[in-house]
Amino acid sequence: MPIRWSALKVSEAADKIEEHFNQAVAPLEQARSVARESLKLPNLPQYIEWDFNRIIGEIDRTIGGSQFEPKGRIRAGLASLLKDLPEGSVKAEQERAKHGATPSLI
Repeated sequence: MPIRWSALKVSEAADKIEEHFNQAVAPLEQARSVARESLKLPNLPQYIEWDFNRIIGEIDRTIGGSQFEPKGRIRAGLASLLKDLPEGSVKAEQERAKHGATPSLI
């Protein structure tokens, strides 16, 4: 049974998500850097350190970069989305689009 949804459109949507995500990575890396530097403030109470570490952990989970989340959850989600597309479906749709929508008589 053929799929009724467009794997090509899903793939294109994933590409757009990744493009926007990549634009957000640099500011999040800067925020993580500021949070790490803030841990060096003198006489910082432990409960404030925990808050900074929580912020760092959330950024790590989002964009990756830690030993526990090397890839990041968003990238992992995008990879899973693309992996779940039926094999060859995107390429098949691209080929069909290249040749037009008129059915062949042969």
